[in-house]
Amino acid sequence: MNAIITGGTKGIGRAIAERLAQEGSNLAICSRSSADLIAMEKALKAKHPNIEFISKPTDMSIKSEVTAFAELVKKQWKTVEILVNNAGVFIPGEVHKEEDGILESQIETNLYSAYYFTKALLPKFLERNQGHIFNMCSVASLIAYPNGGSYSISKFALLGFSKVLREELKNKGIKVTAIMPGATWSHSWDGVDLPEERLMKASDVAEALWSAYQLSSSAVVEEIIIRPQLGDL
Repeated sequence: MNAIITGGTKGIGRAIAERLAQEGSNLAICSRSSADLIAMEKALKAKHPNIEFISKPTDMSIKSEVTAFAELVKKQWKTVEILVNNAGVFIPGEVHKEEDGILESQIETNLYSAYYFTKALLPKFLERNQGHIFNMCSVASLIAYPNGGSYSISKFALLGFSKVLREELKNKGIKVTAIMPGATWSHSWDGVDLPEERLMKASDVAEALWSAYQLSSSAVVEEIIIRPQLGDL
């Protein structure tokens, strides 16, 4: 099994990578930090020496870098079973207070990255009429919330992209799932003074993804909404 995870060195992406590695999956991971990629490969190979690890420093807000990472994967792997469009960035704010360029940067990183990366890799899925694409949306794809601003706009758009993909690919054997996590412990929440149980664990999201992947070819989980037990923050 071959799996690609964008933004895979931290938080939810890292938890998904670790969960798939447990299943013996080969991994292709990108991140803006080459140091993080090297450290991740070392850690995962220590636990799972038989998996293949492809990595490339990539800024997913830049189209040329997105397509370069896709080409690297296509060159090295004949098949791709799982694609996780996880790369994203959260910049808090309100529309009437945001600086010029915030919407553009959020759309480029949170939407365009998934669009161009998926488009580049779809031939791999279509060759075999199978595979599973996961788009990491958010509860911010469903509801507007204070200080969500352009981030929420970009995540609403990502959910729309996921719905379009689902419609286009459902008769081609390719599954599409939108994952919408609530507050989850990750790098974004570093330093926040909250009890551990108030936010979800990144591993919870990884387990949900793996459960959805294991369904038979005749079933697909279209959307996964996961919230902390005590509700949204």
